[in-house]
Amino acid sequence: MSTERATFVFAGVMLLVSVALTQLVHPNWFWFSIFIGANMIQSAFTGFCPATRVMKMLGIRSEAEIACVAGKNPAVR
Repeated sequence: MSTERATFVFAGVMLLVSVALTQLVHPNWFWFSIFIGANMIQSAFTGFCPATRVMKMLGIRSEAEIACVAGKNPAVR
C-alpha cells in the first residue's frame, strides 16, 4: 500500500472514530471531526500532511517510489 492510499484510509478511520466518540462519549468530540476536515483541506492546498510524514518514516513508499522500483516509470529514476 502506498502512502497516498494509506493516508486516505487513515483519515477515513479517524473520521469514523471521531463520529463514534461524538455519539458514544460526549458531543464535544465533534471538534475532532472538524480538525480532521481542516487538516485535509490544508493538505490539499499545501501538500503537507503529518500522517504521511509518519508513514514515510515507517517505511511506506509513495506511488512514484513503487512505480520506479517496479520499472513501470523510468522517467522517475
